[in-house]
Amino acid sequence: MSIFAIIAIVASVAIAQIAEAAEPRPEIESFISEMVERHGFKQAELESLFEAAQFQPSIINAISQPATSRPWHEYRPLFVNSRRIAGGIAFWSSHAAALERAHQEFGIPEEIITAVIGVETTYGAQTGRRRVLDALTTLAFDYPKRAEFFRGELEQYLLLGRELNVDLLNIKGSYAGAIGIPQFMPSSYRRYALDFDGDGKADLSGSVADAIGSVANYLKSFGWETEQSVAVPALVNGENYREVLFTGRKPTYTVEEIRKLGVIPQVEASGDRQVTLIELANSGGNEYWLGFNNFFVITRYNRSVHYAMSVLQLAEEIRAARNFGLR
Repeated sequence: MSIFAIIAIVASVAIAQIAEAAEPRPEIESFISEMVERHGFKQAELESLFEAAQFQPSIINAISQPATSRPWHEYRPLFVNSRRIAGGIAFWSSHAAALERAHQEFGIPEEIITAVIGVETTYGAQTGRRRVLDALTTLAFDYPKRAEFFRGELEQYLLLGRELNVDLLNIKGSYAGAIGIPQFMPSSYRRYALDFDGDGKADLSGSVADAIGSVANYLKSFGWETEQSVAVPALVNGENYREVLFTGRKPTYTVEEIRKLGVIPQVEASGDRQVTLIELANSGGNEYWLGFNNFFVITRYNRSVHYAMSVLQLAEEIRAARNFGLR
């Protein structure tokens, strides 16, 4: 066989491999067809979009080892520290009018809104460096554990991009596909984002006011109770307390009922208030808290107990430090 024949064979194989690589995966093709049928997207445009999407193994690694999996004594210092407290005071001072308005309209305390944004993105300084399309596509088709959820978010992302008339290849976010200053997933962006600055659009990446109003709207929509506690410290006796440990569900036991199981609040609480028990692992032993409805509401933002407790404690530190400075 001549050298020219060999070159021709090698070239044809290479071309075939390139063509095969360019072929969309069957599950992505199926997803595209669903979007075309269900929402009227154009087949060719979606095929072009997903050809540009890149699988990112680091995203699978990141979501498999989230910071929230650390024990409480390691997790807390990441978010409740002097830098975030100082940043929260500065954020509150810079956006006092928007925070006060959100408090008045939605009943969410300024420090809670501030702390959510502080934990999520260090007050807008770290909104994510990954392309959201890459993150959602990777998780939708290469993370079986939560593929259904992320395919839903990918669908919402396509709809969001069409509504905002933006280039879906240019939006950056977290490894999970969360967007903007408050890190809303696409479904939450479409459902809860507000135009709080009155410029005619809800812009969670460029408008701090929109982010503030949207966080308040989100928490209120999940049932935040105005002027009510979030959580109080507790002590436990015996082993019966384990049946009331937080499982991710809305609190159903009353304070009086859990007292009978050996759980004692360390701050006065009405006996008929519904609560759940929170257990946090420290190096020297566990600590316990009673979480009320508002604690549950914060976990709708992120299902982690550690996340919700860090928001609460950062909020309390910001409020205390700010009040001290205003004296």
